[in-house]
Amino acid sequence: MKIGFDNNEYIRRQKEHIQERISKFQGKLYLEFGGKLFDDYHAARVLPGFDVNGKIRLLYEMRQDAEIIFCVSADDIEKTKVRADLGISYDMDVLRLIDDITAMGIPVNSVVITRYTGQAAADAFARKLTSRGVKNYIHRPIAGYPANVNYICSDEGYGANPYIETTKPLVVVTAPGPGSGKLATCLSQVYHEQRRGVMAGYAKFETFPIWNIPLKHPVNLAYEAATADLNDVNMIDSFHLEAYGETTVNYNRDIEAFPIVKTILTKITGDENFYRSPTDMGVNMAGYAICDDEVVREAASQEIIRRYYKAACDYKQGKGSKAAREKIELIMQQLNLRPEDRECVLPARECREKNDAAAAAIQLEDGTIVTGHASDLMSASSAAVLNAIKVMANIDHEALLIRPEILEPILKLKINILGSRSSVLKVDDVLAALSIAAATNQTAARAMEQLTKLRDLDMHSSQMLHNGDEGTLRKLGLRLTCDPEYPSKDLYF
Repeated sequence: MKIGFDNNEYIRRQKEHIQERISKFQGKLYLEFGGKLFDDYHAARVLPGFDVNGKIRLLYEMRQDAEIIFCVSADDIEKTKVRADLGISYDMDVLRLIDDITAMGIPVNSVVITRYTGQAAADAFARKLTSRGVKNYIHRPIAGYPANVNYICSDEGYGANPYIETTKPLVVVTAPGPGSGKLATCLSQVYHEQRRGVMAGYAKFETFPIWNIPLKHPVNLAYEAATADLNDVNMIDSFHLEAYGETTVNYNRDIEAFPIVKTILTKITGDENFYRSPTDMGVNMAGYAICDDEVVREAASQEIIRRYYKAACDYKQGKGSKAAREKIELIMQQLNLRPEDRECVLPARECREKNDAAAAAIQLEDGTIVTGHASDLMSASSAAVLNAIKVMANIDHEALLIRPEILEPILKLKINILGSRSSVLKVDDVLAALSIAAATNQTAARAMEQLTKLRDLDMHSSQMLHNGDEGTLRKLGLRLTCDPEYPSKDLYF
């Protein structure tokens, strides 16, 4: 696949920029870390060449000078808010991230439970952290926040928050998702440091929007599509334009919040020029690492189309809004994109029409389109995956990788013993059977070896998939889209 982004250059520049900020603030920087620490697949999709774990790799390189604070909202804990990509709650994701980061040798300082007003679930989470030896702190809402700056920057405001003892020059403040209180935690710490005579600084690590590429560049529009449910809008940073005469891109929430953030930082530090614009606050060198603009434009355009299908399916299922879907449609119109401008879409639909059955199509790395349709034994997704790995392994299309006498008992077990409502084998069922067949069948073994090559390939289904199939396909790394059509008339989907 074509590369459009130099990840090594990005890491080098990002690291240098962070070190410059640490020096600027006399050796203490609180860095608000937006986005995902691990598995940033959105960035990898729109910037081909971006390392999905590039952020954590950067922190690993700086681990001698860095420590991490996690924030999680008590409201999100109480509501059992779930990460859509992983299917786990925010509080459980914090535990997962602590395990992964600690295993890498990067110090984790503590967890801050923000917006605490006595939520029982938050109390239980704090007890769990304490019992496992993880330091944790409680931050309560501040009256008048964010307008009453004098009260916020007082002993009754930030001063009422417990001070978090840190020892490293770089303190990364991150969270499992948005709205977790990262900014407030950073500013609270800057306030406490100032009271202790430490000239600590604040900065924001963000990848999107990229400030030094055009406002309507597909990469920046792909960010708008990804956050359509939040109604984020990319804008010209008017503060930066006024201060420096330079046109840069930021997004509406940062621009709207900047006057308040600037006022708070000025009140805490006494420095009116702490930052002159939201762009000043950012640490974002991604734009300098784009090495092939045409490649990233095409990749971002494809991501926008994928986001359209996701929004359309979410709306169909009542999980998303019509406004989010329509916003992405408007973005597509700006770039003259159609839902069919995705190579695997029409072949999947044509396969469905031809066989009068659900169908799926996978585009291989060389551009070949492989299709599969539902049968009495397996789902369309299962058939498409098997057909794809056959092609990649140069196995004849007519060759049977798994004999029916192996598949049929599995299906009977699922229906008659386990009470499954599904009348076909899903992808994980078929792959389990394939792994058994591979133990004695060299052809099946050759096909199994191709599974890892499915990662980052595009796939389209003529209908929405059950969670089981969708989850397995995403674990395989396939970039899946679906037509917003239910697989049956059953209400329980």
